[in-house]
Amino acid sequence: MPAISFLRRAVASSLLVPTAVSLALFSGCEGHNSSVDAASQPVAAAVAVVQRGNISHMLSLAGQFQPYQVIDVHAKVSGYVRHIYVDIGDRVRAGQTLAVLEVPELSAQYRGSQSEQQRSQEQINIAQHEISRAEASHAALQANYDRLLQASKAQPGLIAEQELDDARAKADASQAQVETARSTLSAARQQSDVAKADVDRYGALESYTTITAPLSGVIIWRYADTGALIQAGTSSDSQSLPLVKLSQSDLLRLRLPVPEDAVDYIHDGDTVQIRVDALHRSLTGKIVRFTRNVSLDTRTMETEIDVPNKDLSLIPGMYANTYVRLAHREHVLTVPLLAVQHDDSGQTTVLVVDRDNDARRRAIVLGIQGSLLAEVKSGLQQGDRVVLGNAARYKEGENITPRLEPQPADDVMPEEGGMTDPQAGAEGGN
Repeated sequence: MPAISFLRRAVASSLLVPTAVSLALFSGCEGHNSSVDAASQPVAAAVAVVQRGNISHMLSLAGQFQPYQVIDVHAKVSGYVRHIYVDIGDRVRAGQTLAVLEVPELSAQYRGSQSEQQRSQEQINIAQHEISRAEASHAALQANYDRLLQASKAQPGLIAEQELDDARAKADASQAQVETARSTLSAARQQSDVAKADVDRYGALESYTTITAPLSGVIIWRYADTGALIQAGTSSDSQSLPLVKLSQSDLLRLRLPVPEDAVDYIHDGDTVQIRVDALHRSLTGKIVRFTRNVSLDTRTMETEIDVPNKDLSLIPGMYANTYVRLAHREHVLTVPLLAVQHDDSGQTTVLVVDRDNDARRRAIVLGIQGSLLAEVKSGLQQGDRVVLGNAARYKEGENITPRLEPQPADDVMPEEGGMTDPQAGAEGGN
């Protein structure tokens, strides 16, 4: 029995050896055919389609709100504060009474000027009456002289020469009195004008004891209380204390420091996107003025945007993140930057996949560039397919299996010019 078992195992082994060799030969032939088929397959490549879109460069800047106007309200005359009607935070309108001063000597001077004006007016009335009397006297004396002269001419010798001379002298004297009365009237009128000017001057000074708001705004500081002595703020040499500080806050200036390399892109009327993080508000403004001067210290140009603030929700001194559009192209051909290659000669190229899916290298000219896309000025047409990534892996004329990768049509290139929250600025620029 052991001999029979050994014989069976030997026969089975002799039968399995040819079968294994056959399988090995078959497997080797199959692997060789697979490598040949793989070599003949087209290479796959990610491609994008050239399309039209918009490319913008956005400069992000930190700006600060400032009042449109801010002034210290001074008194025009010196006096004691009789009453002050406003305090910090109060909203006032132009012409509203802020405080009243007490100046006793000024009131006396005003009343004295009024009395002097009345006296000068009475002097005018007296002078006018004196003119009337002198004219009447002159008319009577002149008529008497004329009658005597006429009678003397009609009957020579009837009237003595002495009498004629006396009559003529009286008529001439009365004429001089008329002229004197007229001069007196003129002087009285001049004196009246002086008195009236004094009344106007003291009246104006008297009105200055009532201090009013020169513009509508908000009281942001109060310097004096009731009973305080306020000096007249009419001289630059005097250290006069203002009454209050008034800020026009219903219209604010948003001031931006624009870097020197972006100055050329700033124009009146340009739209600016504004975000006030403290209030979680976004709004739109327009550039209305800029200094046209670059600071030697900061190398920036101050630029301002007027922001309406009727509800006073924006507080002067607040910061805002702004986005100024520097360069912009609309409806232009765009190509992904991943498809753009630059060779050693400085030529810019892309690898285009033609209708037969063959790779063709093509020179192009670029314009403005964003973070993902670039403007194509020449070399490509809308609908062309370009290879993304390292195009140097592919040979000219090589057949490619394109795999379309969707790309955005628009692109915004954010440029940081200084923000209060750079992380938020990066998000806002996308």
